[in-house]
Amino acid sequence: MDFRIGIGHDTHRLEPGGPLRLGGVTIDFDSHLAGHSDADVLLHAITDAILGAAAMGDIGEMFPDTAAENLNRDSAQMLQKAWVEVQQQGYTLANMDCIVFAQRPKLSQYKRAMAIRVGQILEVSPDTVGIKAKTGEGIGDVGTGKIMQAQCVALLLRKEN
Repeated sequence: MDFRIGIGHDTHRLEPGGPLRLGGVTIDFDSHLAGHSDADVLLHAITDAILGAAAMGDIGEMFPDTAAENLNRDSAQMLQKAWVEVQQQGYTLANMDCIVFAQRPKLSQYKRAMAIRVGQILEVSPDTVGIKAKTGEGIGDVGTGKIMQAQCVALLLRKEN
């Protein structure tokens, strides 16, 4: 077996007006993430982690923000397309571990729904997808609610022929 680890990270500004789209889940909230696509920081970090593990670049290379077709694009579509290409290289997902950094909203009640949605997108068990949430403790851009960040580590497996 060939084991490959990738790490993904993403940051987006929070702007007034909801709802919030995070981990492929719509959350009733007074702000949304701003970006060229739907700005789902968690799905972007996951996409970068799987692409990185397969040494296939990053989300910005595959879905540039200069391309009109990526304007307001659903991040679930981007993750799904990236995952198909990673699978075509012979990889499967062993597991991933993700962290969302957000002062608010409190995300504990949404973590399972996000794991289920990511599992649906990748066609894996939601138990393969670990999701944690951390606040900024009132410090920095996360802690003051200016931005939201996400990180993900993904372990891919490729069977040798």
